[in-house]
Amino acid sequence: TLKWSRDGLSAMSGTLPHFLQEPDDAYIVKSNPIKLRCRARPALQIFFKCNGEWVHQNQHTSLEHTELGTGLKIREVMINVSRQQVEDFHGPEDYWCLCVAWSHLGTSKSRKATVRIAYLRKNFEQEPQGMEVPINGMIVLHCRPPEGVPAAEVEWLKNEELVSSIEDINIDTRADHNLIINEARLSDSGNYTCLASNIVARRRSATATVIVFVNGGWSSWTDWSECNVRCGRGVQKRTRTCTNPAPLNGGAFCEGMSVQKSTCTSPCPVDGGWAEWTMWSVCSSECERQRTRECTDPEPKHGGRLCDGVALDTDNCTGDLCIQDRKLLHDVKVPQGESPNNDVALYSGLAAGVVTVVVLVIALTLYRRNQSEYGVDVIDSSALTGGFQSFSFKSARQGNPLLMNSSMQPDLTVSRTYTGPICFPDSMEKELIPEPALFDPLPDLKDKVHSSFMVSLGVSERAEYHAKVPSQTFPRGVVQEIGGGGGTLGGRGKSQLAPVQPALVSSMTTGKRPLRTNGVFGHGGGRLVVPNAGVSLLVPHGAIEEDTTWELYMSITQQDSSALSDEGQEILLSPEVTYGPPGLTLSCPVALTIAHCADVSSEDWNIKLKRQAQDNSWEEVMTVEEESTACYCLLDTQCCHLLVERPGCYALVGEALTQAAGKRLRLAAFGNMEPNFLNYSIRVYCVNDTPHAFQEVVSVERGRGGRLLEEPKTLLFRANSFNLQVSIQDIPQFLWSIKPFTTCQEFSFTQVWCSSQSPLQCAFSLERYSPAANQLSCKISVRQVKGHEQILQVYTTIAESEKDTVPFFTQSDCTITSQTGSRAFKIPLSIRQRICATFDTANAKGKDWQLLAQKLHIDRNLGYFARQTSPSAVILSLWEAQHQERGDLDSLASALEEIGKVQSKHSTSADTLDHISKTIPSSDSIMNRSSEELDTNHT
Repeated sequence: TLKWSRDGLSAMSGTLPHFLQEPDDAYIVKSNPIKLRCRARPALQIFFKCNGEWVHQNQHTSLEHTELGTGLKIREVMINVSRQQVEDFHGPEDYWCLCVAWSHLGTSKSRKATVRIAYLRKNFEQEPQGMEVPINGMIVLHCRPPEGVPAAEVEWLKNEELVSSIEDINIDTRADHNLIINEARLSDSGNYTCLASNIVARRRSATATVIVFVNGGWSSWTDWSECNVRCGRGVQKRTRTCTNPAPLNGGAFCEGMSVQKSTCTSPCPVDGGWAEWTMWSVCSSECERQRTRECTDPEPKHGGRLCDGVALDTDNCTGDLCIQDRKLLHDVKVPQGESPNNDVALYSGLAAGVVTVVVLVIALTLYRRNQSEYGVDVIDSSALTGGFQSFSFKSARQGNPLLMNSSMQPDLTVSRTYTGPICFPDSMEKELIPEPALFDPLPDLKDKVHSSFMVSLGVSERAEYHAKVPSQTFPRGVVQEIGGGGGTLGGRGKSQLAPVQPALVSSMTTGKRPLRTNGVFGHGGGRLVVPNAGVSLLVPHGAIEEDTTWELYMSITQQDSSALSDEGQEILLSPEVTYGPPGLTLSCPVALTIAHCADVSSEDWNIKLKRQAQDNSWEEVMTVEEESTACYCLLDTQCCHLLVERPGCYALVGEALTQAAGKRLRLAAFGNMEPNFLNYSIRVYCVNDTPHAFQEVVSVERGRGGRLLEEPKTLLFRANSFNLQVSIQDIPQFLWSIKPFTTCQEFSFTQVWCSSQSPLQCAFSLERYSPAANQLSCKISVRQVKGHEQILQVYTTIAESEKDTVPFFTQSDCTITSQTGSRAFKIPLSIRQRICATFDTANAKGKDWQLLAQKLHIDRNLGYFARQTSPSAVILSLWEAQHQERGDLDSLASALEEIGKVQSKHSTSADTLDHISKTIPSSDSIMNRSSEELDTNHT
């Protein structure tokens, strides 16, 4: 029975309960119960109802007090809800509770409050992923937090620091928990973490790395450079750099070329020449007359030199009988004791001397004309006999002497004898037949001159040989003497004709010591060759002073190159070649020929010539396409011909300007049986396409007893960053087997592109099912990915025992490595001297040697020749070096014939050319004279 007080009834009259506090939604964390509160006024009683059922009165905690201002009763009730109660409830909705309050006028209900068990799972539904974005791009990092009650709130950390979208308006974190950076900046690179948390726990996602990269951009082109030559056709270029902006954080490098080149032409300097003297002036009162001339034939142009000499000439116009004190000299009284006849005697003696000299000059001229029937000087006759050496040998089988097959056994006793310091490449295959080349130096000259120098630059290994040093005739007082070291071997009295059989030190099988050769040279010049290496040195006639002899040497460094720059963009294109001795003094440049492996068919290379300094560092001498007065460089498809004046170590290095740049690789396959006579080993080599680089392969395989299975082939390897693959195909399945997954091998791009000295090798091991299988045929494919491919076809017979194995090294090596005197040159000395005397003379059209250079396709860096004492002689030396492997003079003859047609328009030049043409003999007289001299020498 409820007892109501009278005061309370009056206070509550006319008012329903009003809730001052309603129960809130609550979450049970772990096992901790929660409290639900409810407060109302005026309220006689308040009870909780949960899930539709009344909560027992004993579970309620009530508090009651009177509000001071109104005097109304305020009642507050609390209940506890445990985890167990919530878990035991199984209804269609969440566990809920509400309050019901009573007053005199009725009841009031509060809102429903739900009670849930709080949790947060461990695994994110979606974690952010690392990404790379360009600068100013949009960064979107997705994050879906783990499932939880209540739902987790998401925050972002960058490098463990909170990311705030309030402080940085470029960042947005409101879109479905994702992190959005509208415009990426370099500072936005970092490690990002999604952080999810609620009242239960906090979870971290995996870290996502964001990299903001910058793609490279080209700067503006620079202005075009000046033409790199001062005379003739040259090249000018402009450059740009990948710095606008520079690539950062792995951004792409700029596409396209950093260098643009364009041809240009610079007018050649024309040296001034004197015009004819004017007529003598009238005799003056001082007994003098004058005449003048002007520097107008031709006028100096484009920086050419002024005329040497004086423009004003004076002379006594009275025969030295000038007026003295208004009297002639013969009227002046002669002092006592002196006779005027003394002057007459003096003049008479001078006149007689002049007449005598004139008579001697005329007699000498008539004598030389009488002797010119032979066409060339006696000292030059050796240059005409080089092509008629005697040989005796046994013939080997036809074809490549390196390719051996047990079914065709070669004669291993092959040998040859020869009587001259000449190396003929085809002497094992056929009899040497003189092949005179047409030499037509000037118009109407139809004489044939045989070239006496044919040096082998191919690949071979040394076999048995029998060489006879030719007998030599020495002038009186000349001693045949060879000294050691590399200095001057003698002054006066030492012979420049001293024949030398130089020692060739080749240690490719024993170590990496230099490959070296040497020879003694004098005033007559000569040629020095490193056999089978593509390297030679031409010393022109007259480069060494008369009565002086030098021992020259050449060597090839076989250690790892130090000529490359530290930037790693340059590669070695040739061997490092040294010539000396260091103290060598020459009056004109020597021609150094070095083989290279660059593909120069297009302008995709920046090729430089480098020289080793005294401190063993490397300095750049010149870029091949630029003008330089220090040296001259003529780049052919396989060799580089240098005109140098300083002894030292030289090498060619190159930097690829585009991905189209390529270098040549020489491919070769060798094979031999393994000791168990069941396995056959095939080795494939890839080396730079230079003779010297292939020599190391030859040396290694000779030690292994290997055979060359196919002609070596050439592959063009591009600078496109793709690898080189070597695979073996078409193996007879029922006769031979190979291990699985070994049929294809691969070299990385860097291994192939940067290889210089050491050859790259891969091996395939084949096993035969039966010893009766003695034939092997297959194909070896060598290809660059997305590039060129070469196929080596292998077909060989397998030897049953070691005694049946035939090595492939049967071609004889060149053991004579130097030639001295006129035998070393194609052009006879007397003809060479007359050509130089003709073309070194200036005329109104400029230097004749410039026209000679143009016709010989040497139209670049003409300023180098202009500073030489005899430009024509240096041009001919370069021509000799360029054509050393070909035995004809047709190109030179054709060029001189064209020049003759041009010069025929000028009378002075035409007379000179006609005079030279009449003094050169026919080819029949040259051959007959050569035969007679050979017979005389043998006798």
